[in-house]
Amino acid sequence: MKEDLLRRAEAVLETWIRARGEEPTRELSEGFRLLALHRQGARGVPSFNACRETCREVAFHFNLLSLEGKEEDRKRQLLMMGMLVRHLELFVQGKMEVEGLGEFCCSSRSLRLESAATSTEDRHA
Repeated sequence: MKEDLLRRAEAVLETWIRARGEEPTRELSEGFRLLALHRQGARGVPSFNACRETCREVAFHFNLLSLEGKEEDRKRQLLMMGMLVRHLELFVQGKMEVEGLGEFCCSSRSLRLESAATSTEDRHA
């Protein structure tokens, strides 16, 4: 299951990289292709660094799940890893839908400005 989640995280970054007209790297960074893919995907797009910690957390939980531990702890770690992968998917989806998503993954200035402009136009129409 942890391998599936890691592959899902890698796949979303591969999609981002291919959408930019590049070939996803096969290299590793700190033992993870996910981190190397993030580095590649962020090149030239500073706002993409907003998901760097999410990628690092996915790798961290993958490592935690590689250790022996209580079943209850492992279930929580797997659930958290799944939520982090979903967060990464949503972030990249947003980046692909709205160019220049902004400084923060969850509170994009450009999205707020666009939304404010639309609601102002609606009131004046």
